[in-house]
Amino acid sequence: MTNIGERLRQERTRLGMSQEDFGAHGGVKKVAQSNYETGKRHPDTAYLERIMQIGVDVHFVLYGSRLDIPTSSETLDALQGTEPVPMYDIEAAAGAGRLFDVELIQSTFYLPAELFEAEGVDPAQVVGVTARGDSMGDTIRDQEQVLVNRARRSPDGVFLLRMDGELRLKRVQRVAGGAWILISDNPAYEREMIKPEDLGNVEIIGQCWRKVGRVF
Repeated sequence: MTNIGERLRQERTRLGMSQEDFGAHGGVKKVAQSNYETGKRHPDTAYLERIMQIGVDVHFVLYGSRLDIPTSSETLDALQGTEPVPMYDIEAAAGAGRLFDVELIQSTFYLPAELFEAEGVDPAQVVGVTARGDSMGDTIRDQEQVLVNRARRSPDGVFLLRMDGELRLKRVQRVAGGAWILISDNPAYEREMIKPEDLGNVEIIGQCWRKVGRVF
């Protein structure tokens, strides 16, 4: 599955342009163009509007499908006042040293900037993951996309954790004595006690902030 950066590179190659020349048409330097193509940064609507003028299929860049008609400004209008959120595959990102690597980005969502502002959330700290399994019951369903705020890492709540090289979505509760209890909202799964001396083996990546289409 390609991501926005890869599709942007494909469009640049299709037009036979260097990163420097292509970036200039978008109003950015070569280094910024390179960052867009590798996924280190996300293009804004002003950039997308400029490159559309040189024949770039912006709909393809954003969504991975081509239209039978030229890209219209409606695609860009829909992105005004939004912030990009990269989405990752929770299984692919689980390995040690590979957490949220650029090449693991599946897609990018553009969410209303006012949503972040209203709740005091920094968009740069938000990433998305696709959940796997049924351990969280109806709270987080299998294949549901969850937005994680990496700026919030202090229990209690529902968090994305890394344990033994595995990413897990669990409800974390602190108890007397400093231990943590990891709770699966599906009653078929037992609770796990993490003793204070074992907390070093558990890394809180961030708090689950929202689900796509639903809130916690």
